[in-house]
Amino acid sequence: MNDFARILAVDPGDKRLGIAISDFTGTIASPLCVLPHVSREEDARAILTLAEEKEASLIVIGQAVNWDGDISFQGRKSTRLAEKIRTLGSLPVLLWNEYGSTSAAINARRMMNVSRKKRAGHLDDLAATVILQTYLDSQSNLEES
Repeated sequence: MNDFARILAVDPGDKRLGIAISDFTGTIASPLCVLPHVSREEDARAILTLAEEKEASLIVIGQAVNWDGDISFQGRKSTRLAEKIRTLGSLPVLLWNEYGSTSAAINARRMMNVSRKKRAGHLDDLAATVILQTYLDSQSNLEES
């Protein structure tokens, strides 16, 4: 991973897209926002706009993979979103296994002592943060070996 490059991550869903961003060192992921799902093309344009505004050099999209390693129905939607982003923009787009990101987001809220009532809300931006942090950690581990 090159120094001073931000990475934007997306947790795509049927109703909302969770967005997270890394710091400029590519070490720490933070929630950025939640976008309403409109259409594949409009979603791709909104993601590219955010990536440009935040000076991202890479877009990571969470992709649901079944327990047996096959790409799920939802994962195929992620593939199509990635293809649309590539068609409309010039940034590299990477698909990343999002397995467990929602569970990790729920656990994060629990560990932050967020009340049960407030935990019931959407977790899209936190799930995107988990996706991005697992990607960043994997890259850090590669650099260390």
